[in-house]
Amino acid sequence: MRPIERGSIPLDRDQNEIEFNFYQQSRGHLLTRLGSYCSYCERYLGGNIAVEHVRPKSKESNLELEWDNFLIACNNCNSIKGDRSIELDKYLWPDKDNTTLAFIYITGGLINVSPNLNPEVIEIAENTIKLTGLDRVPSDDPFLNPEMKDRRWSERRTAFEKAERAKRNLFVNNTESMREQIVDTALSTGFFSTWMTVFLHDIDMLKRFIDAFPGTSKACYNSSYTPITRVGGTL
Repeated sequence: MRPIERGSIPLDRDQNEIEFNFYQQSRGHLLTRLGSYCSYCERYLGGNIAVEHVRPKSKESNLELEWDNFLIACNNCNSIKGDRSIELDKYLWPDKDNTTLAFIYITGGLINVSPNLNPEVIEIAENTIKLTGLDRVPSDDPFLNPEMKDRRWSERRTAFEKAERAKRNLFVNNTESMREQIVDTALSTGFFSTWMTVFLHDIDMLKRFIDAFPGTSKACYNSSYTPITRVGGTL
């Protein structure tokens, strides 16, 4: 889960804070700040984008138009999270924590909780995965799963394969143009954490990914682009 900076409330042309009349008005500002990526599963969304309320508007209507309550979500993450009541400290959040520290991404498109966390945080990380079903691995066999409504795991697996292939190509053709092409592929594919995992030992590529994906929190990485604890967060 990519750590992000939503930033402060957008300003209008007169440099006043925007007061949203309906929450969909925040969509363009969120896309400009964070890119077309789900804040939870990290998939590239294209036009399939929902403004997601961290704390559901059905339960806390006073937060329906609050900028700090907005993220971007795909239909799968948004629908699985649903309108359950949210206690913020029971979960990790991409805009408040360095969520990079919480999860590990492995070949096959799977996500696990990092074993390096203390037991209390492990429980919170496990809650976070379950909140949007990031650990789901539905069958990609059309006979077993004909509708294939949830393709997050399949797309993440494909992204992992692309990243590994890109790394092999870079090994035999380590040029500036190749590195630029890899970043372009990553941006059009999504799944930031997958690319960061595969290129873990290439500091130059890590920097490029962090710089290229809009809204990535640079404060969550040290000078060697190793993730560090986020100030004010659980992680």
